[in-house]
Amino acid sequence: MGLMTGKKGIVFGVANERSYAYFIAQSLVQQGAEVGFTFLPMGKMEQRVGKAVKKLGIDEPWLVSCDANDDESIQAVFDKWEADHGTLDFVVHSIAFADKDYLRPDMFHKTPRDVYKNAIDTSAYTLVAMSRSALPLMQKTDGTKTTPGGALMNMSYYGGEKVTPGYNIMGVAKSCLEHTTRYLAYELGQPDRNVRVNCISAGPFKTLAGAGVGGMDKMIEYQEWASSMKRCNTGEEVGDTAVYLLSDLSSGVTGETIHVDAGFSIVGVPPHKDE
Repeated sequence: MGLMTGKKGIVFGVANERSYAYFIAQSLVQQGAEVGFTFLPMGKMEQRVGKAVKKLGIDEPWLVSCDANDDESIQAVFDKWEADHGTLDFVVHSIAFADKDYLRPDMFHKTPRDVYKNAIDTSAYTLVAMSRSALPLMQKTDGTKTTPGGALMNMSYYGGEKVTPGYNIMGVAKSCLEHTTRYLAYELGQPDRNVRVNCISAGPFKTLAGAGVGGMDKMIEYQEWASSMKRCNTGEEVGDTAVYLLSDLSSGVTGETIHVDAGFSIVGVPPHKDE
């Protein structure tokens, strides 16, 4: 029996076996969860995601196309899930996007309006859209009574709290995502809904999306030097924290941003380089 045995949900954002979403899915599966996946309807994403998911030991994955910038596409995912599984216990939102041409130092003030809006839409508003579609499926009926409840979680980064040169509009989008988490947590936490919403702020990671951020190697190097634990966090550590936030162990936790960054975010003034 694992912490997630008997629970089922959808993970949005697996791109390959190096994505945080992959490590979250891995921990969920290890703890007994039944997990479905989505893929971006472009290029060879279906094959790429399918290949990654099979490494989790899932030979015939529930895998559905989703354009997160299209509300109808998001709703179609949840309609398909309801048809195939009935109810839903959790959703993992691990998607973000910003034009990489503006994810470089000294480029934030040059960000065009459409690039700004698209980053907020893809990285933050999509959590609202997903929660709206997920909510009706998080009401369990056994024939005599309805029991509400479920959990949503998303992924952020410290650049949403403090300036990280080169992270730029993505930092603004992550800040929006974290506050979106809090507003959703308040509204969805009401007794007749009982849905918790939390966020993990993880350290820099060479994901498919992260590779587009200018200076990613320097961000990773700096965390290894400045963090409390003198290293970067691992994908597995993020995955295990996600299990906690999606399981009943965190039944009283909502609206929180949990830092999984080896203690990087608690440091105000880092040590001198010669220390």
